[in-house]
Amino acid sequence: MTLAHDPPTQPQSRVAANVMHFARLLRRAGLPVGPAEIITAQHALTGIDLGSKTQARTALRAAMIHRHDHQEVFDQAFALFWRDPSAAEQAAAMALLDAGKQPKPERPPPASRRVAEAFARKSDQPPRPKEDSPVTDMTMTVSKQEKLQRMDFEAMGAAEIAEAKRAIRRLVLPLDLRRTRRKRPDQTGPITDLRRTIRTSLRQGGEILGIARSRRVTRPPPLVVLCDISGSMARYAQILLHFLHAVSNDRDRVQVFLFGTRLSNVTRQLRARDPEVAFQMVAHAVPDWSGGTRIGEAVASFNQLWAKRVLGQGAVVLLITDGLDRDGAQGLAENMDRLHRSCTRLVWLNPLLRWDGFEPKSQGIRAMLPHVDEFRPVHNLASLRGLIDLLSRPAPRAFVMKGANP
Repeated sequence: MTLAHDPPTQPQSRVAANVMHFARLLRRAGLPVGPAEIITAQHALTGIDLGSKTQARTALRAAMIHRHDHQEVFDQAFALFWRDPSAAEQAAAMALLDAGKQPKPERPPPASRRVAEAFARKSDQPPRPKEDSPVTDMTMTVSKQEKLQRMDFEAMGAAEIAEAKRAIRRLVLPLDLRRTRRKRPDQTGPITDLRRTIRTSLRQGGEILGIARSRRVTRPPPLVVLCDISGSMARYAQILLHFLHAVSNDRDRVQVFLFGTRLSNVTRQLRARDPEVAFQMVAHAVPDWSGGTRIGEAVASFNQLWAKRVLGQGAVVLLITDGLDRDGAQGLAENMDRLHRSCTRLVWLNPLLRWDGFEPKSQGIRAMLPHVDEFRPVHNLASLRGLIDLLSRPAPRAFVMKGANP
């Protein structure tokens, strides 16, 4: 195992330098790799057989990666950086054998695009011409910010993902305020507070000098999020976790649950101010990242264990999933109906709605659709802003009546 641009007879002393260059590549691809990970990786390579590529990949992955959703990017970067020097000759021989076959156009996965962008050096780019560039009419063109708003999360590279994360942190999620039973002192309030008026008069010898007034406290309703982190949703969940982290730190009474094959409450982990610390805690708390999907079982667990705790006072539920259930929608309709009756507003966010020809053909989607109040896409920044506009408006009267009599 040698570096891509080094000869096969590279001495052992160059391994530490190669690990440092590999860490820089991972950082350019958007992975949080610091000096601590580099030192740990160098120590890890001293206890294995460097002639085994599998052992080296496992050791470096254990030392440098702390989140499940970073494994795909790491594997692509490892295959590109620590490649076999003779791989080019083998690839050329295979290309001669397959010369007569018509190649099928395939779209590279997002991890490959991010690693390719990080691996490209500035020296490889063509130099800019010194002469003055022609003036271009920008009247009918699309700005960079507008293009970023419409770009699908799945098609983003490392630079676009970083910019999208910065934009998500600036998003604010207001909800329609609801009146509670609590009251607060307010001299211009509409409610006369006789008890406080008499208590104040006792300090003045029983003489009433003024009428105390109060006003009912208004606060946003609880927000509960059920987010799918299965294999088909992992790339979207990576971006949506930044949105959920920003919402959890911006407002109170937010509960976040992740589910794949089981349900995990990550509310406490997302309360950490530092996003990287929060996501590292989430990675340790969630064992089923990028696995299968059991929507019915996850919703049933939520109804049984958490619904009575978090779905009070007009709670709003966001269900983020593509609706592709591995169990064939077994018990999904009954559990969705119970969830729908327990909350004031149930909004389903599905990234599959980005396709114009979307049709609810799967059993899971057909079982869930009759029990939601809103069915919206969630695949880019524009869809998140649309969700914020939706939740900022007061709920229709039908929602209030449904929540009042579950």
